[in-house]
Amino acid sequence: MLLATDLDGTFLGGTAADKEELYSLLNNREDIQLVFVTGRGIRSVLALLENPAIPKPEYIICDVGATVTHLASMAPVEPVQAGIAARWPGGHVRETLKSVKGLLHQEAHQQYRCSYYYDDATDIDTARSVATSLHCDLILSAGKYLDILPKGVNKGNTLQQLLGVLALPHEQVLVAGDSMNDYSMYEMGFKGVVVGEAEPELLVRTKGMPNVLRAQRSGAGGILEAMEFFPEFGIYL
Repeated sequence: MLLATDLDGTFLGGTAADKEELYSLLNNREDIQLVFVTGRGIRSVLALLENPAIPKPEYIICDVGATVTHLASMAPVEPVQAGIAARWPGGHVRETLKSVKGLLHQEAHQQYRCSYYYDDATDIDTARSVATSLHCDLILSAGKYLDILPKGVNKGNTLQQLLGVLALPHEQVLVAGDSMNDYSMYEMGFKGVVVGEAEPELLVRTKGMPNVLRAQRSGAGGILEAMEFFPEFGIYL
């Protein structure tokens, strides 16, 4: 099977005991492929992986779906990455968005997205209109993050394209997340878990989805809960 998981609040969240149990399971099960699907940039993920306790993923989908990397070779996954790059309007995105009231740019290395902090004073409608004019999508998450991405690019779409490269069927995939930038993974129809203490809007938007477990336990504990819940994954704890 393949576990495609968000990091902050999901794979990195939960109790110390749950994280230890999940990480040990992944380190000892060669039949489970691990993919990180995160809003972090690649430099942040690589710094995280300096901790030997963190299991190493085979692939890293970063930047809310805008970049996808094979960890062992540090090479972009093609043709997926080239397709994303072709949709990105270029460096003038940030310049165009300077006129939007209340956006605070995140100072991070980014190639195919622009990321901001927002609050109640931010003119979201204008930001969305500007994004549309640039043939981009606007994604809000966690009540404070605003991402501008190439149109149609998100975590779920990039994960689906990666699975096409790997020739891996949907039925062998479990996705995990806790915020609205994870919603596209559930939309794709993957079996998934919304871990405990997730963003309230994500809980509302996934309500009634037959492929999604809304876990009681937070973070890593929610992932373990899902591994018990979906018997087709063959993991019984």
